Amino acid sequence: MKKLLFAVWLAAGLAPALTAHAQAFGQYTPAEILPVNTRVAGAYVDFSESALGALAQLRLSFYPNIDFGFQGGLTRLDLGPTTKTTVRLGADVRFGVAKASASRPLDIAAGGAIGVETGDDYSILTLGPSAVASRTFTFSQNSAIVPYAGVMLAFASVDVGDGNQTDFSVPLRLGAELRAMPGLRIAAELQLRLGDEFNDHVGFSAGVNLPF
Repeated sequence: MKKLLFAVWLAAGLAPALTAHAQAFGQYTPAEILPVNTRVAGAYVDFSESALGALAQLRLSFYPNIDFGFQGGLTRLDLGPTTKTTVRLGADVRFGVAKASASRPLDIAAGGAIGVETGDDYSILTLGPSAVASRTFTFSQNSAIVPYAGVMLAFASVDVGDGNQTDFSVPLRLGAELRAMPGLRIAAELQLRLGDEFNDHVGFSAGVNLPF
């Protein structure tokens, strides 16, 4: 497990040097489902070879073992001869499949997500099912690190300029959340979009999650 944790952080550290091509919407959190009537706000910077953006998220729970996320932000895209500013909006829902215990080391959640990125003569609509697993390593009463891995089956409708196409990809998310002190969690996430024929193949995000 120590080797797995080291590999996650090594991948995150190398991400800015990798060849990239756009970002997949992430949840930026481990698989633990929020307790009822609790919330987490987040802010992140994400970038890849042709994109640099900022994204905010609000996660909340109204029902036991279910939480929701809403994301929104702006991205600057480098499309070769031109650049564009796009707006990104997304939402997801997750259901707790397994909760970590003495006999089961992992939290597992499954659900679905939808996201749209739109600008001048530029629109990508993505949706599909997703799953994420995580494990918490506690250092003290107030500090822990939670590495996680997620996958999505992403179906996309791409409408750029005079052309349009459909695409299918399998975005993978490898990340970790560092809980250094109460009320502050530092998140980093590497995104690998396998099989994507349009967007950047590698992206990286970093930011903070603020439970309240």
